[in-house]
Amino acid sequence: MTPARPVRHFGDSAVVIDVTSMEEAHAVAASIDGTASAGLEDVIVGYRSVTVVADPTVTDLTRLAETLASVASLAPGVARLSAGKLVEIPVNLDGSDLDEVARLAGMSPRRVVDLLTGTDLQVAFVGFAPGFAYLVGLDPDLAAVPRRPTPRPAVPAGSVALAGGFAGIYPQTSPGGWHLVGRTGTRLFDPGTAPYSVLQAGDVVRLRLAEAAGDADVGELGRTSPSAARPPLRSDAGRTMVVEDPGLLTFVQDGGRLGVARLGVPRAGAADPFALRTANRLVGNHERAAALEATVRGPALRFSASVHVAVVGAATVRLDGRGVPTDAVVPVAAGQTVSMGTLHQGLRAYIAVSGGIDIPPVIGSRSSDVLCGLGAGPLVGGDALGLGPPGRPRGRSLRTPLSGAAAPLRVMAGPDTFPPSTVKRLLSTIWEVDPTSNRIGVRLRAESPLEILGAGIDSRGMVSGAIQLPPDGQPIVLLCDHATVGGYPVIATVVSADLGLLGQLRPGDAVRFHRVDLVEAVRARAEREREISDGVVGWYPVRTD
Repeated sequence: MTPARPVRHFGDSAVVIDVTSMEEAHAVAASIDGTASAGLEDVIVGYRSVTVVADPTVTDLTRLAETLASVASLAPGVARLSAGKLVEIPVNLDGSDLDEVARLAGMSPRRVVDLLTGTDLQVAFVGFAPGFAYLVGLDPDLAAVPRRPTPRPAVPAGSVALAGGFAGIYPQTSPGGWHLVGRTGTRLFDPGTAPYSVLQAGDVVRLRLAEAAGDADVGELGRTSPSAARPPLRSDAGRTMVVEDPGLLTFVQDGGRLGVARLGVPRAGAADPFALRTANRLVGNHERAAALEATVRGPALRFSASVHVAVVGAATVRLDGRGVPTDAVVPVAAGQTVSMGTLHQGLRAYIAVSGGIDIPPVIGSRSSDVLCGLGAGPLVGGDALGLGPPGRPRGRSLRTPLSGAAAPLRVMAGPDTFPPSTVKRLLSTIWEVDPTSNRIGVRLRAESPLEILGAGIDSRGMVSGAIQLPPDGQPIVLLCDHATVGGYPVIATVVSADLGLLGQLRPGDAVRFHRVDLVEAVRARAEREREISDGVVGWYPVRTD
């Protein structure tokens, strides 16, 4: 009988199954896909691991780990990954890190170019970002090139890169810790056409030098970044709201995308999922319905029909210039305008409208993400958003407002093993939120970074709340738009009950961590669920003062 494969907890909403090769990883993932375990949300293939994400409100993680260990042990062995289609990609190998890669590999830049274009590479798996394929088969000296000590906040779309044993091409502008050796204009991801990713596991990739000057030009790829401008949205729905002022940064967000992380597609959704759910409950929507997420300063919205609106967040809200309460249902007549000012606590507020926001979904969700630009992106003035059929609104919320002194974020250690002294320093240090933080990750800084021993880990599936430690020793806590696969070790993971608090951190905020075990994490999540279910009281109209 094949022994059960090792399974490690990854916070309170995921487990990692360790295998010995990418071939075994695909076989194990296929076996897990064939099970009917309740609450499974994603199965993400890594180089020598499978990360299984589950809903902790319906899944006993300990029992899930035991079940998956048994399922994985029965997965059929695979001698090698079957070869798929051959894909030739024209490239210009003139990247900013080419000389550094040559130095690290102990060869000339010309030799690096010859090796990259003279070797057929194979897709081991797809992850990190939509359509990002991890390519194996590099020359051993190139495969030994490590990741950058500090990841770049933004790598241009079309960048050809390598690190940690892999080569890859960034389909969209996104953060990244790989060395940039070139560029291409080949589009590798199409969100409108399944299976979305041009490259699939097993495909053979052949890089060839561009024959003409514009053959590998980034071109349109560079104009489809998450920050690219777009024309205003239009809607032919009978009920709409028009954006008169978009605020500083306002997105449509819902419960996010499930089941597509293996394609490199981030979950996205609300950075504070508990605030989104509360706002939706107030106006009678499904908890996962699409609403607005406003950052720092909110929008001004004019409605074409009578609606009910609820704003959850610490901001001043006005209806045609008259102050109205937050955390409560507000009736709005046709032609009236709701405006939200600057938040005086927290980073984000949520604006839910009865019926939910009805814009075309992309890969199963109306959410926008900043990693790869799926969805409508930041709202702009003149956007007209459709509204769905309204439900019965509730009364008010009893939620506890954010306090000035934030409580420590609760974390579970691991899944990677660090010296006890390093974990102790993580917990005892008061970290500061760096201004480069966003929905992808909260970057933390301290005068004395943590000491990192050894290189990175085999690239594997990641989860929201994972505290990654790049070589510079300054932690990055993954948020809702995070890359689905990562290669930096994870010292601890913020528990699911505190992901909303994580999503409310502002640049300059002080952050502390408090270690808990799985039992405490499960208890904390149950308490958070009770706060939501019991915290919205009455039916509209009720007194809200």
